[in-house]
Amino acid sequence: MEVRHTTNPTDVKPYTTERLRQEFLVEGLFEPNKINMVYSHYDRLIVGGASPVGEALRLEDQETLKTEYFLERREVGLLHIGGGVAVITVDGEAYELSKLDVLYVGKGKQDVQIASKDKNDPAKVYIVSANAHAEYPTRKMTAEEANPTHLGSLETSNERVLNKYIHADGIQSCQLMLGVTTLKPGSIWNTMPTHVHDRRMEAYLYFDLSEEARIFHMMGEPSETRHLVVANEQAVISPPWSIHSGAGTSNYAFCWAMAGENYTFSDQEFISMKDLK
Repeated sequence: MEVRHTTNPTDVKPYTTERLRQEFLVEGLFEPNKINMVYSHYDRLIVGGASPVGEALRLEDQETLKTEYFLERREVGLLHIGGGVAVITVDGEAYELSKLDVLYVGKGKQDVQIASKDKNDPAKVYIVSANAHAEYPTRKMTAEEANPTHLGSLETSNERVLNKYIHADGIQSCQLMLGVTTLKPGSIWNTMPTHVHDRRMEAYLYFDLSEEARIFHMMGEPSETRHLVVANEQAVISPPWSIHSGAGTSNYAFCWAMAGENYTFSDQEFISMKDLK
C-alpha cells in the first residue's frame, strides 16, 4: 500500500504539475490479479482497486495497518465498475455485484475476498475504506435502490444522475459516505457551482471514459485554483480546503466518497462563480 501524507494550501502554492500529480492523483489502481491501494493521511481514507481474473483476492495489508485484519478498526465500501459480476465473500457469505452495485462491510468482519464470477468477463471493484469506531451490518445496494436523483440540465452542460449509496438515509456506516454520479451525453461538468467542506475530505474515481478522453479536475483554494488532467479509472484525493469539480472531453461517471467530522451530505460551503479565480 502506498502512503501519502497531507499538505496545506500555502505549501501547495509552488507545486509544479508533476508534484501536484504525485500528491493528489492516483494512477494504476486496476491491475489484473492484484489489489492496489493508497493510504491517505487526509482522514486516513484508503482508496484501492481490485481486478480478480483467476483466484479470489483477499483484502488485507497487515504491514501498513498494523492490525490483525483489514477491518479490525475500519469499514469499507466496494463499488463494482466492471462489466462482469463481482463476487464478494464476507466471512464466508457471498454477495454478487453487477455494475454500479455497492457492498458495505462494517468494522469487525475478518475475511473479505473479491473474485470474478466469470474469469472471461472479469470484475473490477473500487475500494474505499475509512476508520470506524462502531459496527454496522453488511449491506448490498443496487443502483436502482440508491434513490437516483436527476440534477442539472443540458443547457448548462451538467445534466446528471446522482446515486447515494452509503449515507445517513441509505446504507448506514460509521463515517464513510459514498455515491456515484453519471453524466448524460452532451454534459461535461460536475459539481458546479463548486464547494468546499473543511470538516471532511473527499476522493473521486473517474470511470467510463474512452482511452482518449480526459477530465480536467479542478482543485485548489477558490481564490487560486489549479487542475489535474485525469484519465479513465484514475482517482483524485481532494483535501478539505480544496474545491473539487471537473469538466470532461466527453460525458463520464465518477464515484465520490467522503470521510471526516460530519455525517451530513449537505455539509458544504458553496462558492459563488464570481469568487473563483
